[in-house]
Amino acid sequence: MITGINHITFSVRDLTASIAFYRDLMGMKLHVFWDTGAYLSAGDTWLCLSLGEPEPAKDYTHIAFSVGDQELAALRNKLQQAGVREWQQNTSEGDSLYLLDPNGHRLELHCGTLQSRLAELEMSPYKGLVWC
Repeated sequence: MITGINHITFSVRDLTASIAFYRDLMGMKLHVFWDTGAYLSAGDTWLCLSLGEPEPAKDYTHIAFSVGDQELAALRNKLQQAGVREWQQNTSEGDSLYLLDPNGHRLELHCGTLQSRLAELEMSPYKGLVWC
């Protein structure tokens, strides 16, 4: 049985720039790096950066990281000042910031939980929504 996400790996063109983005701008903890990779963490989430040729999805596929309301406001300001591009505006429950990393990977910083999203769906269900 699956118990959760073990780790996330992103292929990156420039390891130094990607470490700076995730450590310095996003606030992740850098644990170790080597010629072709690095391990960082955000809470219990383990992130691996692997040198390669990234081909990020151009659809809605993305990774969402949890942040608190106050932290999101500070991060939003910091990321905008750094010129980080947004790829979408938030239209769903919970405040979010949708951004691109230096390799075009789609990320979301989100201030909600599954429970808050389900509560919102009780009040405003999606078309064709079926509760299980």
